[in-house]
Amino acid sequence: MKILLVSTQDYIHHPVPSRHHYIFEELAKRHEVHVPHFHVSDGKERETRLHVHEATMFPFKSPLLHYTLNAPYHAAVMKRIIREEGIDVVVAAHVLAGTAVIRAAKNAGVPVLFDLKDWFPDSAAAYYTNPFARRVIHDGVWAITRYNLDHSDQITTVSPSLARQLHDHGYEAGVITNGVDTEIFRPMDGSTMRQRLGIGDEEFVIGFAGSVERWYAIDNLIRLLPAIRSRYDNVHLLVVGGSLFTGYLDKLKAQAVSLGLSDHVTFTGTVEHAELPAYIAAMDVCTIPLSPPQWANIALPNKFFEYSACAKPILSRPIPDMEQIGGDHLSIYHSNEEFIDLIGETIEHCTSYSIDAEKFSWKRRAAEMEKKLKELTDRKQY
Repeated sequence: MKILLVSTQDYIHHPVPSRHHYIFEELAKRHEVHVPHFHVSDGKERETRLHVHEATMFPFKSPLLHYTLNAPYHAAVMKRIIREEGIDVVVAAHVLAGTAVIRAAKNAGVPVLFDLKDWFPDSAAAYYTNPFARRVIHDGVWAITRYNLDHSDQITTVSPSLARQLHDHGYEAGVITNGVDTEIFRPMDGSTMRQRLGIGDEEFVIGFAGSVERWYAIDNLIRLLPAIRSRYDNVHLLVVGGSLFTGYLDKLKAQAVSLGLSDHVTFTGTVEHAELPAYIAAMDVCTIPLSPPQWANIALPNKFFEYSACAKPILSRPIPDMEQIGGDHLSIYHSNEEFIDLIGETIEHCTSYSIDAEKFSWKRRAAEMEKKLKELTDRKQY
């Protein structure tokens, strides 16, 4: 198959690989996969098996400006790729650029699968604090997303709950959950990383790994640390990751200083994704403090699979789809008091876990996506 992927990210420079990187790098081993490059991020250029097409005329770093002002150029690039490369099937996952490629694909008679990796109206609005701006962005993104869903031949999404939400809006969607690269995410000794970070072997480390943005209540973890340390000495908080489009990380650093916790909270900033398992290895317990309730009902965070593959205990806010997968290593907290109590239980009862991470592997997810795309191309032939 000749596949055109229109991802949600700067495919080449985004520091954190998404589901599309993992799935389509795997598919590119046996299919010809093309991707437009939206130059939004300044990260290190990643190696790729995909055929990359430059699709940026105005290199604005603000996502809103970038995708709005480049929209006409995106449309022209999509049309050219489909025509010149003989594309068999399109996978759209972006909002504005998704509209451009869907229109181009329809004009060329090429089937489209729309992969909704999160609830775009809420995720786009989450970057704004002004209520009016949030509402405008939310409603505008939903209108465009609805157009894309209406004009796609098939829809996939990341969780059963998000599929049910789509059903409530009148759309049927298949589910291809997120996964984990089991070649690098695995249990390992964390002492070397602790030494590198200046964290003592005797310290109990509460960890978070991922994008440091407001939808994860890391500020609450910092706020609870004094109460935890008053009960259990030598507790440290390790925050691995950076903020891409907001100043949330800077606010967390200032919060730690204001609470006198500078020596007990470590911020790494953005790290190479290949090094992430070593950072997780330095943690005694991993957290998923997802904050907005409306997101919890549709989320299935990738970090759940990554923490699990590293055989770490997990403390998480309620996330129904994740709880359905479950596991002895997963504990749910509904309040600050529950969180503190669960930290205490983890400190007092050190437990090792054996987890079959292969069932979460990206190779399996790639095979599921391949099957969907094959169905679309076979349907076109008849």
